[in-house]
Amino acid sequence: MLKTKSFQNNRITYTILLLLCVIGFWLFENFYTPNIYSENVDTENRTILPELFQPSSTTGDIVKHEHFTLSYNEPFEQAEWVAYMLKKEHLTYDDRKRPYFIEDPKVKTKSADWRNYKGSGYDRGHLCPAGDRRFSKQAYNETFYTSNISPQNREFNAGVWNQLEMQIRRWVKKNGTHFVITGGVLQKGLDEIGDEDVDVPKFYYKIIAKGNADNLTMIGFLMPNKPSSKPIEDFVVSIDKIEALTGVDFFQDLPDAQESTLENIINLKAWKF
Repeated sequence: MLKTKSFQNNRITYTILLLLCVIGFWLFENFYTPNIYSENVDTENRTILPELFQPSSTTGDIVKHEHFTLSYNEPFEQAEWVAYMLKKEHLTYDDRKRPYFIEDPKVKTKSADWRNYKGSGYDRGHLCPAGDRRFSKQAYNETFYTSNISPQNREFNAGVWNQLEMQIRRWVKKNGTHFVITGGVLQKGLDEIGDEDVDVPKFYYKIIAKGNADNLTMIGFLMPNKPSSKPIEDFVVSIDKIEALTGVDFFQDLPDAQESTLENIINLKAWKF
């Protein structure tokens, strides 16, 4: 009789422990967030984006990290643009351990949780690529803030979008510093994923610029969020077209006449593919 009672007590104890483990794992999966990635900053090695290359913000929620800047759009739960400088010395092959995706502590309204992407069928697509930020641990880790990701078709992300990112690196290796502005086209009526209704852009854009205010050259790309076998040059568009779709003024600090000329033309001769 005593053995039976002892067995029952042990079974109850084991059941309670199992339940606590299950609850603990669920809490870890759904609420645990590691420490932020922007502490103990080495201010001498920051990558500061010149004001000339900072676009306007339709939301006013501009976040400046140590190695890229973004404008967060809360209703769409992602950045409307991410802007950064890419130098030759940034293009290293340092082996970096992939960190957790975590919420951006600098976004006033809290950036979307990475779990919105689980089971969605979409990649957590980097806007500022982690591959462009291998030159330091902090620069690399910052790209894993969820403010820097957007839902991308997997074949698009690994295909034509990746080809464009690699082309930009080739331009930088050959010609030096370039400036990149990128994001999804955020419009009403988009499909949504996750509990926080993260919008899935139908199109993504990149704007690449080189030079300074006196000899600036720029090129724009607009790509559907789907697989494509077309060459990347087939997706070149004017900056004006991207501005019309996004409502963002990308080179607002340029003199109006210069801005109008540069943003209206498509100058493929300045960009070798």
